[in-house]
Formats: sequence, structure tokens, C-alpha cells
Amino acid sequence: MIQVDNLVKTYGERFAINNISFKINKGDVVGLLGPNGAGKSTTMKIITGFMSPTSGTATVCGFDVFEYPIEVKKRIGYLPENPPLYLDMTVEDYLMYVTELKQVPAKDCLSNIESALGKTQLKDVRKRIIKNLSKGFKQRVGIAQALVSNPEILILDEPTVGLDPKQVAEIRDLINELKGHHTIILSTHILSEVQATCNKIIIIHQGKLILEDSIENIQNIRKQQTQLNIKLRQEKDLVADFKNINGVLSVNRNSSKSYTLQIENDEVTTESILECIVKTKAGLLELSINENNLEDVFLSLTYNNKDEVPSL
Repeated sequence: MIQVDNLVKTYGERFAINNISFKINKGDVVGLLGPNGAGKSTTMKIITGFMSPTSGTATVCGFDVFEYPIEVKKRIGYLPENPPLYLDMTVEDYLMYVTELKQVPAKDCLSNIESALGKTQLKDVRKRIIKNLSKGFKQRVGIAQALVSNPEILILDEPTVGLDPKQVAEIRDLINELKGHHTIILSTHILSEVQATCNKIIIIHQGKLILEDSIENIQNIRKQQTQLNIKLRQEKDLVADFKNINGVLSVNRNSSKSYTLQIENDEVTTESILECIVKTKAGLLELSINENNLEDVFLSLTYNNKDEVPSL
């Protein structure tokens, strides 16, 4: 469906993206993740034909993005970070204008508009001027314009940016409704949204691809580890003691009485930690367990990672 091979984009001596390759299959819902400036939007712009790469290739449904740009654009619905809206038009007139731009067959225009309005719950505001709508509704109009040509592929760049929690939940529900009907690439900083909607993630950091895997595989890997939060009664430095215990992967001293430990998912390791606390007479006030999630994976791969790609 989408194939990216050895994609490079440079600005002078700076790499926006550096030798990225990945494949997205039909029906996938992919979360494209990375810190600000990682290269996510650049990658999306190249796939949609909005921007040319310095080197490398990108194909959509077998068509090279730059050799067959019209064929590619027929198959893609794109929502950039700032929706391309004409604020003085009504919602309905704007969507009709977009169908003409995208060369939707005349016989399909009205039905496509009705479908896009229905999917984005915009039928009640179809006659309203876009500039008079709330930010959440404007974002819906932006998604409707991406849907109005009934594309095989939807590319959504930060579709929930600037929205309140209720609006974010509504956009998430919409994306879930679109699953199965479109192949979707979703760029966002809200990792819980990716975990709730996507079946695959791609993480880009400093222009390089550092992870491409299914949500299921990542969750299975992380289930092999557990995070313990420990609060002690006494001010004791137990960093060295904890690190000497088999199965303890990392130790972070949050305060004089508080620790966070990453351990192998093993009851024996937990028992050894408790024995250490008893032996040192530090006094245990609190012990809690956190399930590792996508945020843990993301931070382990991108936080303070400047020179190398860490492993899970």
C-alpha cells in the first residue's frame, strides 16, 4: 500500500529525515510518533507529494509519488496540521469545492459529501460559515475534506492539536469508526490515542526511524518487565543495594525516600527487593506496580537519546 525506501531530506547540512524505510499494508492504522522536530511532518509531506525528498523513493498503491503525482493524490486524503479551510465559505460549499479540486466524478459528488458530513457529524452545521465554527468543528471540516473523495488512504497530521479533552475523545471515536474502511497514518503526541486506535507504530527520532512494530508485539515485550514505585520511612541510599539484586534492570532515586525500579517480571526479584528493605531497616511505607505502556516505550527510545538508538 505505502512503501518508503531510503528516504532522505536535508536542509543544507541538517537532516530532517535520514535514510528512513518502512512499509504500511492495506487496512493498517499506523501511529507515526516522535518528539517535535523528529521528522514526522516532513515524512508525511513527502508521501503526499507536498514536498520532494533529497533522495530515496516513496510509492503509494504502486505509484511513485513524484512520477505519478495525480494517481497518488487520487488515493490519498490529507489533513495537514493546519486544516486548509476557506473560512468565508459554508461547510457544504467548501466540500463541494474540494470534490471539484480532487476531480471526484460529478455523479459521486453529492453522495460523497453526504457521507463525509455524516462520518464527521457535521450535517447540523452544513449551512454555517466555517469561520463561525468552534475549533473542534473546524477540525472536523478538515477531516471531512480529507474524506470527501473517499480515498483509500487517510494521512492525518496532529488531528487533535489544540482541542479540549471532549473534542479529542470525539476525534478518537471518529478514527475508530474509519478503521476498516481506510488505511490511516496518524501523527500525534497523545500516546494514549495511538494505543487506543492504532495497530502499528513507527517512531522517528532525530530524523531516523528507531522503531517499527505492531502494538501487540510491543505490549508483549513490555509485559516481561514491571515498574515498582517504592516509598520508604527512612532516608536511605539504597541505589547500590537495589542494583545488586538479580532481575533489577534500572534504579531511579526520585527523592531521599522514594525510588522507581524497572525489574524483570519475576516474583523472586520483588521478594528480594522487599528483603533488602527489611534488612537495611529502611521501613516500607508504600509499594505500587505500574503496567508499562506505550509512553514507557516512547520515552525509553527518545528521552536523552542523542547518539545511538537504544533497544527495548
